[in-house]
Amino acid sequence: MEHCEVVVIGLGAMGAATAYQLAKAGVDVVGVDRYHPPHTLGSSHGDTRITRLSVGEGAQYVPIVKRAQQIWRELEALSGESLFEQSGLLALTSSPDFDPHDKSDFTLRTLGLAQAYGIEHEVLGAAQIRQRFPQFANVRDDAIGYFEPGGGFVRPERCIDVQLRLAVQHGATLHTGETVTQISSDDCGVTVCTNLRTLKARKLVFSAGNWAGGLLGEPFDRLLGVYRQKLFWFELEAEAGLEGASPTFILTHGRGDDKINYGFPALPGEGSMKIATAQYHTASLPDLLDRTVSAEEQRQMYESQVQGRIAGVTDRVVKSAVCAYTVTADRHFIIDEHPSLKHTLVVSACSGHGFKHSAALGEAFAQWCIRGWTDLDLSSFTLQRFQGQRST
Repeated sequence: MEHCEVVVIGLGAMGAATAYQLAKAGVDVVGVDRYHPPHTLGSSHGDTRITRLSVGEGAQYVPIVKRAQQIWRELEALSGESLFEQSGLLALTSSPDFDPHDKSDFTLRTLGLAQAYGIEHEVLGAAQIRQRFPQFANVRDDAIGYFEPGGGFVRPERCIDVQLRLAVQHGATLHTGETVTQISSDDCGVTVCTNLRTLKARKLVFSAGNWAGGLLGEPFDRLLGVYRQKLFWFELEAEAGLEGASPTFILTHGRGDDKINYGFPALPGEGSMKIATAQYHTASLPDLLDRTVSAEEQRQMYESQVQGRIAGVTDRVVKSAVCAYTVTADRHFIIDEHPSLKHTLVVSACSGHGFKHSAALGEAFAQWCIRGWTDLDLSSFTLQRFQGQRST
């Protein structure tokens, strides 16, 4: 049996940040992951992830992402790696169903939060959107845009790699390629068994994402769903002029999840633009997930999300990938102590929008391990809100 102060299970977005922050604070921490992060088998890959200060998913996220952006810059200074690029964030609605008084519209929610929190931004009409962002030349005349110059994207694989390397430099032990088989607890601490070893710790931070429901049991097995997501990199048209001149974006073109897509700048030298959607209607099992994107899925994506909406790209997909979101019924996080496992903090699911917050949440989880409370207010993410509910 190996002894340590804290075990972190899952070394993706949340786990890598937690292991780094604990090790930096001098805590004897051991991290465990069934694969070798950063990897492509969970939720923390795909080259780029959106970050923005005005988080349309809810006001409770704004202080978290503010701190996260500070930590990304600190990590860049420590590592010499480029992790956070402020390309600007454009959220826009160009929809035949647009109602300027509809507070459920994502662009309007984002704008409202920016106004409430004093986040630097611009409000753009259709003519301004077309002039400044020619890939959206086809927006409707009643389109509305929100532009946040401080928004952009982070590099998920780089962020994980940097934090894990720094964690090891500060004394963390990482066991990768190991599968957790059992977790138990008593008054003294937590015992974690893998296929290769047994670990005894004072506290456990559980951040295994897609595998949380299967490992943790009640109530997580009924509260969490795993949803396959597809990522596409569309070839740029010749002379499109988008490389180095396009923002990160979130485009709403109707009502419902299938009428929202998001994308990233056309990065110099890549010759493509990453565009994707999120779906929450078909759940999967993580170990049975189809990790390939078919030609038919590529065609459907182009015809339903790109054609006539985003100019400057062809229908040719030069690269594709699959990731999986672990999602709650209300699509918000779960951050709470396990109801039956003692000394255990569960930090899943991220519900598809967690990476931008992960650096700050890792710091908060380290604080919980060290002193039992956090600087950030995480009270919105407790299990209490699910009493009597079941995931859809």
